[in-house]
Parts: sequence; C-alpha cells; structure tokens
Amino acid sequence: MDPCISVSGLRKSYGSLNAVDGVSFDVEYGKVFGFLGPNGAGKTTTIRVLTTVVHPTSGNVRIFGQDIVKHSREIKKRIGVVLQEPSFEANLTVERALELYGLMWGMPGEKRRDRARDLVEKFDLASFKGMKNDELSIGQRRRVQVAREFMHDMDLLFLDEPTVGLDPAARRMLLDYVKKHVKGGLTVFFTTHIMEEAEYLCDEIAIINKGRIIATDTPAGLKQRYGGVKAVEIRLKDSTAQSVMHIIRPIAGASAIETPAEGTIRISSAEAQEMLVRIIESLSKNAVQIESVSVNPPTLEEVFLTVIGNEKS
Repeated sequence: MDPCISVSGLRKSYGSLNAVDGVSFDVEYGKVFGFLGPNGAGKTTTIRVLTTVVHPTSGNVRIFGQDIVKHSREIKKRIGVVLQEPSFEANLTVERALELYGLMWGMPGEKRRDRARDLVEKFDLASFKGMKNDELSIGQRRRVQVAREFMHDMDLLFLDEPTVGLDPAARRMLLDYVKKHVKGGLTVFFTTHIMEEAEYLCDEIAIINKGRIIATDTPAGLKQRYGGVKAVEIRLKDSTAQSVMHIIRPIAGASAIETPAEGTIRISSAEAQEMLVRIIESLSKNAVQIESVSVNPPTLEEVFLTVIGNEKS
C-alpha cells in the first residue's frame, strides 16, 4: 500500500528564498508524524503545500496516492486542517459555529447536532457554548478551532501548533482525543514546539531546519542516535550536595553540575556510566553514604537542541 503522504524532493521558493529545500519523507496510514523545527525552519510552508493552499515550486507530493496539484479538490474532501492562525466566526456562538461547520461539510441535520453535542462534551465547551466566539479567551477559541475539525469525518488531520494557549489539562485532553482517533485509523501530521507533546503523541518525527530535513526517526530512535549526553543523578543519605563538591568536581571536569535539591547532585555527561563508577568509589572512600543513583536518558528536547546545534557548528 502507498503511504498516506509521500513527499519527494519538495521545494517551495519565494523569490530567492528557499523556504523548503528538497524535502522528502513518507507518512504511513494510521500514524502520527511529528514535524519539528525552530521558527522559520519551513514547517508551516510545508503544511501549506500539503494542504494545497500553495503549489510547490518543484518536487512530487502525493496524498492518498493522488498528486496534490492535479487532485486537490478530491484530497481536500478527506482532510482536516488546524493552522496556527486563529480561525473563528466572531458573531456566532460556539454551538452554532460547530453546527455551521458541519453544514458546510454536508452533514445531515440530526447527525450534525449529535456530533456538535458530543464535541461540546469531549472538549469541555459546555460552560461557554452559548457565548460568541469573539468573547472567548485565546485558549477557549483554540479548543473550539480544533473541535470544529472533528465535525466532519476525515482520513488525515493537519495540526499546526494546536495547543497554543491551552493549559496543561486542556492540552492533555486534546492530545488524548487525537490519540483515540488515531487508534481508529486517523493519520495525523503534527507540529509543536513542546517536545513532551511530540514524544507523547508521535510515532515518527522529522526535524527540519533551514528548509531541509536533518533527522528522521521514532522518538526512541532519535534519542539513541543523538542522545550521547545522559544525566547522572545521585541522592545522598546524610550529606548535602555542597559538602561533597570537592570530591565531585575533579571527576566531573567540564560536565554541567546541578543541585536540584539539598542532597541531590545531577551531572550531564557523554561518559555518564564511567563517571558514575568513579564518583561512587570516591564517595565511598570518603565515607559518604548514597541513598540512590540513576542514569537518565536524554529528553527529546535535549536531542532536538543537539541536532539543531550540530547544524550550526
């Protein structure tokens, strides 16, 4: 079976600026594909091409096995799009806006009303469903904007920074709702600046910078490939972190040392395990009791910063 999205050599130029410069990737059906990068990396331009808002300068893009330029109308009928830019009907109440969106997609009346009621409940919109959209907070508008896309049945959903303005509880609710639909077969193309979201939701991640994809793998695969630096954490039993620094610093060398709590020391190092053995030996010789030790893998954020940093060096 062909992938849901197939991109080969995609370029999009604006004059002399190559916003997207030879990008290639595939997105399998029923998966969440994370597209991460710093501001201005080419993420939004790529989404605008994939959602048929703008035509590519060159390259080949196929969605559902169809060319996006030749078959844009058919493709649009099967996708949902939540862009970064706010989008709402200012003078309509939340409930009426949902129903209007369903009407635009040709949903029958009873099904439309049932779907709207369900989304009001699932996205926790009941307390302000009778308010006009221009009276809502940024976070409330964002929830309505995402909920609105689920008023119609779709096979592919583009989410461009969907959780901007949402509190942690609303973010998790939204991500869990998306996860549920992915299990039902929905494919999702997802951008975010919050690495915890990407790790929680994505099956595969591509990192883009300056219009080029510089890394692609699963979250675990990226950590394995680029997560050379690990964090050693040592919790002391009856000593403070400061009281043993004269022992720790010569061993840690130039590695970053943190003291998140009075009796806790955290050191980031590419030679974490070897260093930990030496520290334990030295602390033992000095009769310093240890309560616990751990070597923690890098976070996805640390991996992201490493990959982007390698591009700059």
